[in-house]
Amino acid sequence: MTQPEPEPDADLLPEGLEDRLPQSTAAAARIEHAVLGVMDANGYDRVRPPLIEFEKSMLRRMPGLQSRQMFRFVDPRSLRMLALRSDITPQVGRIAATSLAARPRPLRLCYAGQVARMVGDMLDPRRENLQLGAELVGSDSVAAAAEIVELAIAALEAAGAGGISVDFTLPDLVDTLAERASLSPGQVQAVRRELDSKDAGGLVAAGGEAFVPLLYASGPFERAIERLSAIDVHGSLASRIDGLRRIAARVDGRARLTLDPSERHGFEYQSWFGFTLYADGVRTALGRGGTYMIAGSEEAATGFSLYPEELVEAVKAAEPARDAVFLPLGHDPAAAAALRAAGWRTIAALSAADEARALGCSHVLDGDNAKALAPAG
Repeated sequence: MTQPEPEPDADLLPEGLEDRLPQSTAAAARIEHAVLGVMDANGYDRVRPPLIEFEKSMLRRMPGLQSRQMFRFVDPRSLRMLALRSDITPQVGRIAATSLAARPRPLRLCYAGQVARMVGDMLDPRRENLQLGAELVGSDSVAAAAEIVELAIAALEAAGAGGISVDFTLPDLVDTLAERASLSPGQVQAVRRELDSKDAGGLVAAGGEAFVPLLYASGPFERAIERLSAIDVHGSLASRIDGLRRIAARVDGRARLTLDPSERHGFEYQSWFGFTLYADGVRTALGRGGTYMIAGSEEAATGFSLYPEELVEAVKAAEPARDAVFLPLGHDPAAAAALRAAGWRTIAALSAADEARALGCSHVLDGDNAKALAPAG
């Protein structure tokens, strides 16, 4: 009987989604393990919130979270709207405000899990990502921010990232300066828009001439912070500038530091401090962090999230192959079990046609021992 021809798109995946194959999966697993190990070593306890929650619960914890980025559907049991998470941070905020509300502060939590969004963007078309992060709940002080930045750098170092860069920003800068300049709400929005596009002429036209110098207070940290200090003739940014200097001193020599005080992309719910993480050989940002307020409990927090998918792609080719012991037909099961208990990976033959090298093995079981295969050729 003739089998029907498969449909041309039968095995296609939706746009922005992909399978992760063995080499890539191995790199992703190593990176996740290494990052969580750094967090654990620094006293951050892991939590694991569910993949799906009530939409209302997610949105109420982070005012800047956008429901249009989340896959939503009706729960057939409760008939309430559910959402597939696009960010784990609000879930950690909920846990801190409910189940762990009585725990002493500062509360240090970390997490790892998949997140999904409705659409990607030009720089990152992925709609599913691995998110790794840490949250320090109960403080948004300079000391908390410095600890989080240092932890983020250490996590990327452990993951294998090189040439790490950290770009600082002040997410509430426009609001702070707008109060002094007596701008209307409409003017504030216009100023934000023109600062985002780095348009000096647009700023002047929007009534934000006083904000033009901010466009030039960016670049390498030491130079940019001096320019920002020179702009702040009234001292309204003095505490923030001092905080940035102290954070930079804490991580001096660990990463390249830059400053873009008016950058707001990706900092929808951050308060006075934010930062973006980059690394050599990775075309997009690897993560972001900063200070924020957990809505509902109104508790201050500081944290960061890493999205290491591009790092995985950058390092997967160099991921070392794992040693494995070939178990020939008729091998001693006890000897094989002893090898696995000692940390070896074993691959058993299923037929006489199976060959050790073809199955990716580096060793073969010889009696009770793992014997290295002779070099090929």
